[in-house]
Amino acid sequence: MSATVLVVDDEETARMVVSDFLRGKGYEVQSAGTLADARAQINLGTPDIIILDVRLPDGHGPNLLVETQRLTIRPQVIIITAHGDISMAVDAMRAGAHDFIEKPLDLLHLEESVRRAAEVVAMRRELNHLRSTQSGSGEFIIGNTKAMRDVVNLAERAASLSVSVLITGPTGTGKEVLANFIHRSGPRASKPFIDINCPAIQSTMFESELFGHEAGAFTGAVKRHNGLMEIADGGILFLDEISSMPMDMQAKFLRAIEERSFRRVGGSALIKVDVQIIAASNRNLKEMIAAGQFREDLYYRLKVVDLSLPSLAERAEDIPDLVGYLVRKFNRSMGLNITDVSPAALEVLKKYSWPGNIRELSNTIERAIMFCDDPMIDVMHLPSDIISQAETNA
Repeated sequence: MSATVLVVDDEETARMVVSDFLRGKGYEVQSAGTLADARAQINLGTPDIIILDVRLPDGHGPNLLVETQRLTIRPQVIIITAHGDISMAVDAMRAGAHDFIEKPLDLLHLEESVRRAAEVVAMRRELNHLRSTQSGSGEFIIGNTKAMRDVVNLAERAASLSVSVLITGPTGTGKEVLANFIHRSGPRASKPFIDINCPAIQSTMFESELFGHEAGAFTGAVKRHNGLMEIADGGILFLDEISSMPMDMQAKFLRAIEERSFRRVGGSALIKVDVQIIAASNRNLKEMIAAGQFREDLYYRLKVVDLSLPSLAERAEDIPDLVGYLVRKFNRSMGLNITDVSPAALEVLKKYSWPGNIRELSNTIERAIMFCDDPMIDVMHLPSDIISQAETNA
């Protein structure tokens, strides 16, 4: 992720080596040789991370650590010293240091420490994010993984062109959230977004739910009923788990999509609609086609744009952003003010495999907030099975 690093060291050679190394890793780097220079840099704009030597010409380096803890946005501070003073390390960590590394520096060790600090920065940025939003469920965290950036780029293009979209991915990866993102990102944002949970609809009622029915069309049809496809006119119709749609209904739905029209059950009038179709499935539709359980022509009609959401395990580097967003979301809904997540807790969350994906992460953060009496979520607030697996994977 992008982060700004301030290297504070009075040894010019060491300062240049560390600065050049971190620039090569994609970080924006500033440097200072004294506490006064460091304070001047901080006054111009608080860096995300400070690599701080202990002994500086004009004072004790950890004094700057204490000063930064009073800032509204606190940088992550990594203490560097040539003197193996364990008591100093303990004091620095108690004062809020992110890490403590001895000289001579192992650059790979330093890079790992900076990377972990950058993850905390990402989580806090999202936690402090103040942009206006619709609702917690309507936001979409893109993250830093290439797979997610590619998905979002395609989703925005699909939104602008109003073409059919097929979203696939494991349960809990955010398929409905992505569908909402497409709705908000395109010209249909002010029009209806109608979602259908296909497994929840009885097979005998599917046609009536989708296309509507006229009065007297069947027993119990006492008045006209407008179908969800008609209600979605001008907007988006989202069919979640479309793999559950009965085969006979698939043929009727395909025809309605292609002709942009349909008839209510028991009716003769042709109803024309302008609807963008988004379908989602956690099942392998190609395997279902081979097994004769899903229509191939409908499959290709739906996947004008094919969006495949990765599992959370495949986008673990996005966990800090997601955690920050979820804490902010539950703060708002519960009326709480959790201000931080400890680096240790964040590390546990990153090491867990998340079989339930983002949905499981959301439930975990919600539970942690419920049991957290402090302003910071720590390891003790996480479920024991998540802690155990993280310890096994350590």
